[in-house]
Amino acid sequence: GRGGGLEPIPADSGEGRGHPRQVTSLSQGYIQRQTSEVRNLKLPKSLRSSELQGPGSPQCFSVRADTGSLLIASLYSITEYDPRTGQVVSEASLTADSFLPEDGSGMVSACLATASGDVVLFNLNTCQLECVGSVDSGLTSMSWSPDEELVILTTGQETIIMMTKDFEPITEVGIHQDDFGEAMKIRVWNREGVLQATSEPINGLEQALCWKPSGSLIASTQHHPNKHSVVFMEKNGLLHGDFTLPFSKDQAKVKELLWNSDSTVLAVWLEDMAAGEDGQVNSHIQLWTVGNYHWYLKQSLDFGRDPQKAPVCVCWDPERPLQLHAVSRSWTSITYDWGWMTERSPGLDATDNANVAVIDGEKILVTSFRQCVVPPPMSSFELQLTSPVNQVTFLCRPQGTNQVAAFTANGQISIYSQGRLTKLAECFVLPSKMSGIYLIILAALLDDPLALRQLLWLEDELFVGVSSGLLYSPFLAVLCFRAAVEVDGVVVSVVHCSQTGTVALQLEDGQIRKLVWDHPEPSVEDWRDSSGCRINFPVPCVQTALCSISGEECLLGLTDRSHLYAGDTELASNVCSFAVCNDFLLITTHSHTCRCLHLGTQNDETLRRVERGSRIVTVVPQDTRVILQMPRGNLETVHHRALVLAQLRTWLDSLRFRDAFECMRKLRINLNLIYDHSPKVFLEKIQTFITQLNSINHINLVLTELKEEDTTSSMYPHPESSSIQQQPSSGQKKVDVVCDALRNAMESMDPNKFSLSILTAHVKKTVPELEIALQKVHELRAPGAVSAEEALKYLLFLVNVNDLYEHSLGTYDFDLVLMVAEKSQKDPKEYLPFLNMLKSLEPNYQRYTIDKHLKRYKKALLHLSKCGQSEHFGEALQLVKEQKLYSEALKLYATDSVHYKALSCAYAEHLVEQQQAEQAGLLLWRCGEPVCALQAFAGSSSWRNAICVAQQIPLPPDQLALLARDLAEKLTEQRRYADAALLLD
Repeated sequence: GRGGGLEPIPADSGEGRGHPRQVTSLSQGYIQRQTSEVRNLKLPKSLRSSELQGPGSPQCFSVRADTGSLLIASLYSITEYDPRTGQVVSEASLTADSFLPEDGSGMVSACLATASGDVVLFNLNTCQLECVGSVDSGLTSMSWSPDEELVILTTGQETIIMMTKDFEPITEVGIHQDDFGEAMKIRVWNREGVLQATSEPINGLEQALCWKPSGSLIASTQHHPNKHSVVFMEKNGLLHGDFTLPFSKDQAKVKELLWNSDSTVLAVWLEDMAAGEDGQVNSHIQLWTVGNYHWYLKQSLDFGRDPQKAPVCVCWDPERPLQLHAVSRSWTSITYDWGWMTERSPGLDATDNANVAVIDGEKILVTSFRQCVVPPPMSSFELQLTSPVNQVTFLCRPQGTNQVAAFTANGQISIYSQGRLTKLAECFVLPSKMSGIYLIILAALLDDPLALRQLLWLEDELFVGVSSGLLYSPFLAVLCFRAAVEVDGVVVSVVHCSQTGTVALQLEDGQIRKLVWDHPEPSVEDWRDSSGCRINFPVPCVQTALCSISGEECLLGLTDRSHLYAGDTELASNVCSFAVCNDFLLITTHSHTCRCLHLGTQNDETLRRVERGSRIVTVVPQDTRVILQMPRGNLETVHHRALVLAQLRTWLDSLRFRDAFECMRKLRINLNLIYDHSPKVFLEKIQTFITQLNSINHINLVLTELKEEDTTSSMYPHPESSSIQQQPSSGQKKVDVVCDALRNAMESMDPNKFSLSILTAHVKKTVPELEIALQKVHELRAPGAVSAEEALKYLLFLVNVNDLYEHSLGTYDFDLVLMVAEKSQKDPKEYLPFLNMLKSLEPNYQRYTIDKHLKRYKKALLHLSKCGQSEHFGEALQLVKEQKLYSEALKLYATDSVHYKALSCAYAEHLVEQQQAEQAGLLLWRCGEPVCALQAFAGSSSWRNAICVAQQIPLPPDQLALLARDLAEKLTEQRRYADAALLLD
């Protein structure tokens, strides 16, 4: 750059060289992502490298985004260093006389600003330096815009210089445009250097300042009379929230605030203000996250009082949002690769409370999701410790998974039991001196914060942890045995299976190992399948879990690219979270669905839509609940259909009918499943079912939902691995079978108590037995039973009132009819005259009138026939003719009676009309009407019967001959020539 407040330095000039330069900053860019507050920051791996040694001490550093190497600047040199290999990639002296020519366009360079005022480019390809300008008053800071199009310099004269990426000056403005006084202010300029906003004076505001990469907030720190806070301001300078640092007044000072590249984690770099007895101060790095407007202290790194181990430079990786780099005064570099992890209790039985532990500084926020769902930042209860918590782990031993252990920054492991919610012991305190190989682990633990990671609590007095030790090869430390197992690679995850006790390790390149920990000498083996082949992940996974698929144990892994693997086999490529629960694998996808796969059959049982970005927090064991967290932080409980059906089948198999019923009623599962799941068992244990429900309303609900449909083959099909219960093949309909079985059982147990349910069983049959139900209502007189009126009210809920009125008439019980009529919407002026008219009739004629009104004509005819043979015969004959009840009527009268003869004649007329003249003739012949019978036979060409009847009359010979000729002619027309010839003979 040339011009403005930047003075050029000639290439042949020695000015600015030959003396140490204090480098003030190096800058890079960022990306974006979201986070969730029920998760903790866990350390899958860390890399400590102490091979680099340079002149002086580091002043500042930056991360090279394309290679991941560190650019470290001291008073005397700039060095590109790769901590993974421990090799110096390139180096250049800041005191030597070697600068690039001015035509170095297109080069890949790092930019340095020195306190003396020089702006220097370090070419990463040629390891050469170029001084692009200088400011006489010196420089106090430099910052590049995230798009690397602008660079801002602040000078010793308290001005701001804005330049392009080619160091062309844009503007120069003064920082102090008025007297600040004792209070500090925040000023915001736009890209053109125009002042946009100035905050109100803020007392106690400190120098730390960091703009959130998402652009919404500016973070700084503020001293209050009674606390020390991190405060946030909007671009217009207005305050927008804050949180309090866990330090007393004047205990610590904030050196720097650093947002990670996706704005999810805020690192606070602090130093104690008061020196210890040795005159040294303690250094800390705290990692804070926010959720539901609550700030959580997720990690606290204590670097001790040794000035050589204290970080002098800290920065986030520009490409990996959760990778934090630190360089100490002794040139030791430490890289922390953090990962999000939900710490949930690993139990598989009903004793596990589905606990989830959230780290918040010196507190552990524990929520028992079996009992309740508490929205964060609240929790079921809090565990208060004396030091910041770095890791939390639950006991893996069955029946003990509600116990939790916390590994704190001071090296203690504290154990808590949920039973009393108090600390049981502060055992397993890591001492400073021990013998044997375990001393290596302890030395590493005391040397660096979080040197012991991936802590796993296997048994009551057995922990497994991962440590890099003093060597590069990581070690597994089994605390109880005080033994160490060397692993060839960097262990990034350790998981345990509660069912089998297997412990699986994942290395940073995706290799899978098996830890044999239940032997006197622990060892590490390759992970192999049932055929003996080695199994590894194709790529490293950020979340792992052990499960059994089709009888073979395998390790599931989810990558940061949303690919889900089972060993080396890819299961899905659109997964944002997963959890294993008994025989099921639950996953949430980026297509906003929650799927449940049966591990035995590998079938995708059910799918349900969920909110975008939902993540699985935990699954309640031996239950139906899945706890999801939404992107905005709130929790939701869903009952996944596959888990519900699996739990219902378990309850029904173990005859826990009440638990199954309550679940089905709450989650709106069709109650037919209670019978359809195992019809034979249900019918055998039907009294157990009634006893467990012990509720008239619940039994009635089951009866009213009965359908002929088999829900196990339509709505809720069995998994392939389940045995399907066959329906009993008795020929009866399912509804009738269940209604009769329940009714019989209730009548044998307590007919008075279950009277309403017995009525329901009658009414809900495929052909409702309303009259029987009404009769039982009328007979309700026993003590302890419901009244007839209450029973009738209940029946009216099940049956249409008009239908019930009609059926009550059919009982011929006028008291019952009146009871029903009073409950109906009928006008008393309509039904009372009708009922009074009926009461005035003779009983049989009364029943005839009722049956005819109800269109029960057969019963009406029966009752009418009893009213007197002569008095009402004409009415009966009319009814028979109208309803064609001839066969029924003939059975009611004596064969030798005139009424029988009249009915037979009427029946014959009907048969003739129906083209059944021969049958009519036989009927007339039998009742003693030969003349009419002869006409019927002649009309039907039944010549044999006609001749017989004619001879019986008898007809004169000439008329008989005429009859024969007429019949023969008809037979000839019908081409019955043989019959015609025989007749004429």
